[in-house]
This record gives sequence, structure tokens and C-alpha cells, in this order.
Amino acid sequence: MEQPEQLATSKIQSMIEGFYWVLPNVGIGLVVLIGFWLGGWAAGRAVTFGFSRRQRGDLGMLLGSFLRWGSILVGALIFATIVFPSIKPSDLLSVLGVGSVAVGLAFRDILQNWLSGLLILYGQPFRVGDQIVSGQWEGTVERVEARATLLKTYDGQRVLVPNSNLYTRGMTVRTHFPVRRSELDIGIGHSDDVEHAVSVLLAAARAAEGVKAEPAPDCMPWTFGDSTVVIRLRWWTDSRRSAVVSAQGKVMGAVRAAMREAGIDLTFPTRTLLLHDQTEQADEARESQREGWPPRDTRPRSGAAP
Repeated sequence: MEQPEQLATSKIQSMIEGFYWVLPNVGIGLVVLIGFWLGGWAAGRAVTFGFSRRQRGDLGMLLGSFLRWGSILVGALIFATIVFPSIKPSDLLSVLGVGSVAVGLAFRDILQNWLSGLLILYGQPFRVGDQIVSGQWEGTVERVEARATLLKTYDGQRVLVPNSNLYTRGMTVRTHFPVRRSELDIGIGHSDDVEHAVSVLLAAARAAEGVKAEPAPDCMPWTFGDSTVVIRLRWWTDSRRSAVVSAQGKVMGAVRAAMREAGIDLTFPTRTLLLHDQTEQADEARESQREGWPPRDTRPRSGAAP
């Protein structure tokens, strides 16, 4: 019977011998793994460069990253089969299939964002530099990454919007077209000349800085307010927010000055209050009070004393 010391020594010796036997396989596996890593890196760079020449750099970066990681994964599988010959590729594929389901469930949101980012970059509903609105966020697109789209808000903040939100919930691209329409509702009095007010407003809008001559501004009576006739003035500007805001301020100033010069009042809500004296003397003479009050009922009340 072997002594414990001899048993331990023999086991260590067998492990060392096994390591020496496996060492060539480890070397070959490392060479293969490094080769796949370098191949994936080169393929990713080539894809990124090719798409960048077509002005699709974001899509190239995303596909290049996918190629690099996919190449590393394949290299790792081959490395495992070389180092451990008892492991069959079919076993690795079956484990990989079960593992992919588990990984998909665990990282569903990440994969959904990645796929949404790929579809966004492929379809290009917007480009870097466009101004978009998604939910409560609005700003300029800085870049589209694998997980999220980076926006710079108009007050200088950075917002990360998940790609799945943009793809599934929709968005508004403010700068997709070169021009954009704005509008302003102006209330005038019921006694003012509506046609004259419309001509004054149109002239003011045409003269305002930043307003496009084509498409031309338009103006029309729109609705009746509580104490006004509402006229809607519409004009076109460059689609960038800075141009829209600047032109709106110019139009408002021009409208106010033109209406004042034309003698047209910019009305405000008014209320009419009817007051009367509830004393008996005034009640008896209600017929002579302001129109709108009913005359006093002189009929005797039921049950009253004669």
C-alpha cells in the first residue's frame, strides 16, 4: 500500500506530465485564438472604413464591433476543442444554444437596444446633427451607439435615449426638411375690421427677419374667443430650432408694432358684471334698472296673509 506522501507525489507528477502533454495544444490554441482576434479586428476596421467612406460611419462601427466579438467567440470555441480534445464541437454548440437562450432572457433589453440601433443606422430615419423629439426629450443627435442614441439638449445637457424607445415608440425629426412652419394666434376686438387686421399681420410677417418668402406667410380668421376674434398667422423658417425661435421673436415684435400703428387693439379677456341694490325701494323700481334684470314679481305669494 502506497504511503500518502508517495500518493501525493505521484498525482503531482501525473499532473505535470499531463500539463506537458497539453502544453502543445495550448500553444496551438492560443495561436488560433490570437489569429481569430486579429482577423476580427482587421475585418472590423475594414467594415468601419468602408462605411465611413459612404458617410455611414456609425453603422460601420456597429457592424465592425459585431464582427470583432463574433470572431473572438468562434476563436474561443476552437481554442477549447484544441486544448481539450475530448470536447466535441457538437457539445459546444449544444451548450452554446442553451446558453444563448439564457443569455437572451437575461440581456433582453441590451439585445433589443442593439438590434434597434442596427435598424436605425441601416434605415437612417435621422442623421447625426438632426434635431429630434422622443417622449419628453428633445435635442440634437450627437451619435448613435450600440445601446443608446446620444442627444445634446438645447440647454447644453446630454441625454441617452435607449434605441428601442426610438424604434418602437416613434420620434419626430424636426430638421428632416429644410423649412418648418410656425404659427401665432392673435386676438382682436369684435368691432375691429378683420380684413384690415389680416393685411396688417401679413405685411408684418413678411417684413420680419428670418421669415421665408417662399413658402409665403398666410393669415386667416380662425375662431371666436370669449371676447376676441382669433386670427392665425403662419410663416416658414429654416428648420433649425435657433432659426425658429429667432424668427418667432421677430414676428411677435413686428406684429405688436404694426397693430399699434394701425390702431387695432390686442384684446384681453373681459367680463361684464351686473350689480343692483337689493333694498325694497330699488326692488320696486327694477323696471328702470339696467337691461338684463327681470321686473319685480308683484303677484301675491301662496299662503301669505291678505
